[in-house]
Amino acid sequence: MNEDITRRLRDAAVAHQPDRARMLARVERGAADGTVRHRTPSIARSWPKAALAGLAITATLATGGLAVAGIVRTPPPSDSATTPATPSPTLPSRPTPSAPTTPAAPAPIPTTTAPVGPRPTPLPSSRVQNGPLSSDGSVDPHSTVYWAQSNLTLKTTQPLTSLTVELRIAQTGGVQNTGNWRTLPSEDFIVTVQEAGGALVYRWVLKPGRTVPTGQHEFAGQYNHATGVRNATEDGYRVETQTSGGSVAVWGRFTPAR
Repeated sequence: MNEDITRRLRDAAVAHQPDRARMLARVERGAADGTVRHRTPSIARSWPKAALAGLAITATLATGGLAVAGIVRTPPPSDSATTPATPSPTLPSRPTPSAPTTPAAPAPIPTTTAPVGPRPTPLPSSRVQNGPLSSDGSVDPHSTVYWAQSNLTLKTTQPLTSLTVELRIAQTGGVQNTGNWRTLPSEDFIVTVQEAGGALVYRWVLKPGRTVPTGQHEFAGQYNHATGVRNATEDGYRVETQTSGGSVAVWGRFTPAR
């Protein structure tokens, strides 16, 4: 009920617009009429009445203004606190990229002429035939990308009472001995296989008192190697023997498999 009365008073106060000019005019007319009609001492009594009426009107206006101001005053803030707005973070300004600088040209390198050392001694050319001996070296055609065999064919035109045959297989990666053989009797030779000077070396030495007959004989070394087609250009062989005329030797390379 109180809320309804308060609401109506607030609406009436907002709608009320006092006409000050009209009210003051009525007061003045009243004062003028009193002055014309009464010439008697009762005038003294009329002025206080007019003054009191004016004071009453003024008080009413003042009271009405206070009442309106009280009714329409701003309502108190709610209990909930207003959350302050969170200031947005200030992003650092990106530095302006500087123009790329052209690198300075490098200073020229002074050229000096180094003293030329002695040239390495070239490998001796193959000598596949000498005296009663003739030879031929080749990679066996049955070799694979994992395994190979190097063959030496040796021919002699006279019996030999001493003979040393050596095959050198360069260590090109993963080279490992898997065996060897010869066409001459195995009990006539001392056979060794060892790593020496970056190569796998097969050696057959004829035992004292044994003889190699005339004819063609085969010596072979077998080995594994790194996967792929192996380069045999650094492989080689050498054969030495003694004859009545002195020491005789032949040597050479192994040609690719055919």
